[in-house]
Amino acid sequence: MSPALRPEAPEPRAVRYYIDLFGCAKNQVDAERMMSFLDGAGWSPAGGADDAELIIVNSCGFIEAAKRESINAVLAWRRLYPGKKILLAGCLAQRYAKELSESLPEADGLFGVDDISGIAAMANSLAAKKNPPRAKRSPVPFSSRPLLSLPGSAYVKISEGCGNRCAYCAIPLIRGPLRCRSVPDILEECRGLLERGIRELCIIGQDIGSYASGSSGLPELLGAIAGLPGRFWVRLLYMHPDHFLLPVLDLMERDPRFLPYFDIPFQHASQKILSAMNRRGTSEKYLELAETVRKRLPASVIRSTFLLGFPGETEEDFSSLLDFQEKLSPDWLGCITFSREEGTPAYAMKGRVPKKTAAARKREIEERQTAITGKRMDRFTGRELDVLLEERIDNYWLGRLYCHAPEVDGAAVIAGPERPGVKAGEIAPCRVIARRGFDLEIQLTEPFSKPG
Repeated sequence: MSPALRPEAPEPRAVRYYIDLFGCAKNQVDAERMMSFLDGAGWSPAGGADDAELIIVNSCGFIEAAKRESINAVLAWRRLYPGKKILLAGCLAQRYAKELSESLPEADGLFGVDDISGIAAMANSLAAKKNPPRAKRSPVPFSSRPLLSLPGSAYVKISEGCGNRCAYCAIPLIRGPLRCRSVPDILEECRGLLERGIRELCIIGQDIGSYASGSSGLPELLGAIAGLPGRFWVRLLYMHPDHFLLPVLDLMERDPRFLPYFDIPFQHASQKILSAMNRRGTSEKYLELAETVRKRLPASVIRSTFLLGFPGETEEDFSSLLDFQEKLSPDWLGCITFSREEGTPAYAMKGRVPKKTAAARKREIEERQTAITGKRMDRFTGRELDVLLEERIDNYWLGRLYCHAPEVDGAAVIAGPERPGVKAGEIAPCRVIARRGFDLEIQLTEPFSKPG
């Protein structure tokens, strides 16, 4: 047969990967970056683990329960797929690389968080791919990376690591000291995400209040984002109360695209416990901060986190926290119990609280918060707001109002048939007609209205 007539050999099928995601939104951005590098190296995402040659468990290593969950995932995947390659990636692999390489043979490899760009080389090594695949493509811009969020929303990670050194926290051990991206770099990502149809930019970091790049802090960064044209939301997530920047309120008063939603992890109220946690604030200062936010922005929503069972926490300390909860009346609250983490100052502290006691205190806080959140959500009934539509399930639309952060808060629920032109990932005007538990029942309306 003439060489000109000889059929070309078919392109080899791209080797496929599946990512099992654990942990926080920062971990999700890492997974999205992994996908971007893998796709650029000729790999292909699989719809499920069944169709993948490589399973990546992107782990969390923050507290004991999260570590156990990630390790159990590796063990479960190994039982299900004894012949597949399994890679343990993320925070747990970073923190315990030596220990896990010896104690977790079920994982074929470990990949930390220091250099995400190396994921393709690691994957190729596990798959015994000695040469780059013929389907290799150039890496896509960061703003064009695959997104694991529901439609319309994306996380923008502005920094890595943390310099707060809270006594209980292992993040600096895992991710190192605070490093911040430049304003132009972040702005380019935001612009690219908006151009591809993203309607909500969620600004994240271990503590965005500590952001600093050159002469720019968080207010200057947000001011640059405010210069971008278009109809979109900006949501700020996780700002340490000791680093809360009041100029942020000035911007929110001027530009309603910056949502009056504040994720402020107060953690405790007892001065003794706050000092032992290496926090500089006081319950009085924290309550004053919340009062300032609510006075200047009456539509504001405050989410917080409490840590129960820290070493030395007495019944008196717990009573102080209950009193603080009542006075603060956070719209949303997450509670965790103390996890004794190697390498942190709190690991060797005396006065360890029994796990049953810590769990009981957590339950009491959560039970009280149910009524507080219900009352706080009642104030939205009858209001006209905007909703970000996320997904259609059976005869319902699910979405979020400005008072709902992704995944951690309640939802906006719309019952009824589909309407022409209404689709996931878009912002639509609505009216809140009732509260159902932690969720808000809404109706789509016209014309357009702004949040807050």
